[in-house]
Amino acid sequence: MTATATARQRFAARLAERPLLADGGMGTLLYSRGIPQQACLEELVVRRPDLVGAAHREYLVAGAELIETLTFGANRLRLESAGLEISVGLLNRRAATLAREARDVAGREALVGGSIGPLESAGRGAGRHPEAVSRDAFREQLDGLLEGGIDVVVLETFVDLDELLIAVEVARNASDLPIIASLTFGEDLTLPNGTRPEVAARVVAAAGADVVGVNCGAGPQGCIDALEQMAAVLAGRSASSVMPNAGLPQRLADRFVYAAAPEYLAAMTARMLGAGARIVGGCCGTTPAHIAAMRATLEVAKPAPAAEVRRAIATSVREAPDVGRPATTSELPPTRLAETLAGGRFAISVEIDPPRSIRIERTIEAARLLRDAGVDLVNVSDSAMARVRMSALAVAFGIQHDLDVECLVHTTTRDRNLMALESELLGAHALGVRNILALTGDPPRIGDYPTGSGVWDVDSIGLIEILARLNRGEDGAGSAIGQAAGFTIACALDPTAADGAAEWDRLERKVAAGAHLVMTQPLYSGQQVEVMLAEARRRFGPRGFPVPVLLGVLPLVSARHADFLHNEVPGITIPDQARAAMHAAGERGSDLGIEMANQLLTDVEGGVDGTYIMPSFGRYEQCAELVRRIRARHPAESVGVR
Repeated sequence: MTATATARQRFAARLAERPLLADGGMGTLLYSRGIPQQACLEELVVRRPDLVGAAHREYLVAGAELIETLTFGANRLRLESAGLEISVGLLNRRAATLAREARDVAGREALVGGSIGPLESAGRGAGRHPEAVSRDAFREQLDGLLEGGIDVVVLETFVDLDELLIAVEVARNASDLPIIASLTFGEDLTLPNGTRPEVAARVVAAAGADVVGVNCGAGPQGCIDALEQMAAVLAGRSASSVMPNAGLPQRLADRFVYAAAPEYLAAMTARMLGAGARIVGGCCGTTPAHIAAMRATLEVAKPAPAAEVRRAIATSVREAPDVGRPATTSELPPTRLAETLAGGRFAISVEIDPPRSIRIERTIEAARLLRDAGVDLVNVSDSAMARVRMSALAVAFGIQHDLDVECLVHTTTRDRNLMALESELLGAHALGVRNILALTGDPPRIGDYPTGSGVWDVDSIGLIEILARLNRGEDGAGSAIGQAAGFTIACALDPTAADGAAEWDRLERKVAAGAHLVMTQPLYSGQQVEVMLAEARRRFGPRGFPVPVLLGVLPLVSARHADFLHNEVPGITIPDQARAAMHAAGERGSDLGIEMANQLLTDVEGGVDGTYIMPSFGRYEQCAELVRRIRARHPAESVGVR
């Protein structure tokens, strides 16, 4: 198939390749979810888009490759009874958009079919209205669907052949999209005017329909019988489709229950294919469980064993979301960091600053050095101190791609509004970057662009809430993202903050919001660590921190370095004893800094779950040496690199 092939040609090629599975009944499914029988279903696309989107996603998860918009009666004449005749364009556009969004969220390859039914419920629109009125009504509805981005026009449940022919002509003149034209026959296999299936099929195919079929009716048997009569006429002209009801309904209390079980429809699918159908699906009473059962049959191209069908149905039920909730298609494996911490192994992380240029080679080599020394993961900072650097996400992806060492990306809320934050997080997850440290960020006035403005739609706590919602399968607005994300969420703690009470109050809120681990600012003495652990016990109970803790260490290099950090860098407090030792060390300052950091971690490692090492002025070799010393106490089996 060439790139210049038309939509109709591509559709025909797809049907020739293998049968296409359509979705099931939307209206009856929504009624079963509590929508009143007298409600205007078509209005739900603006009043309850969550409900409609969830139904579309359930069918996609069940295996549907064609989902239909909730627009069966969204024409001017039908909507008039609900006072919505002026909303035809809006409702049809929104319905098509909702179906496309559901497809995008589910991440499934599927076509969106624009559903168009008869102009009135009795199916006598062509006889009751002047032809010009019918044409205008169909065209108005179709224009809305086309603007919404449908892939296929689905004309369905027509019992008036003349009305269907008008609809086919309007659709063919309006676009080059494929047309599925479907009729509903009575128990005697005729239309109300006595027309037989083979006669109707011949004239509908001649009018320009790409697919001619049967839908609704009394159930699978009758639809298949009608389809078999169409088969000889349609050969070489049009493909055929069949989308039956799930048998006949009976009223139980305030709802209708259809007789045909999913296993039965699965068994009938083989007969549908044998009758020549290239599109199969369901109509009233069919559910995602029915479609999953039909998918099982299509996968083996023969009737599926009952046990196999039951498994498919069970899978559909497990994977189908509750109303308004996202469709989760699989359980994501935990990050390596999460596995390391869950296994009780001492986690070792080192921070890397992205380059201040377009060259990443030296950064990759620094990560390689740390990987070879034995780190579990590399932290990538996000323009710390408001100094512009390469995107942390880009650096993390480059490291993970080239070295297969997991990264944790610092993400600040300073530079991005809510939309940008969520977009970047979705992109990070898709690229395999799933460890996030949520930070508020340093104000721009201290960095490269002091006249720049911070965004801060949310702070770090708000960012944690966003990440937690993504892990539940929804964005910050509550809309489904198709599958629950698998982020490991880290938060920061400054144990020596000037306003300690406020800092710990915020930590409690971060943990409550969904943080999985805590990463501290650098500490330099066992006493500082013990004060931190004591406060954790006071705040959270006898066991202390409710989540793992990585103790921050920043190896000192010299006396001047120690004085600078203590006096000029917010969040770092170096005890007098440590600074005095650095002054006494003279030229041995760097070696002493490594020894002090290593000794601290040796002394307190029973009270923390790992370490977060920050280099001084890009001295990654100093950090690598510290990592090697830690790794000597914690052998290679604890290394997270695979």
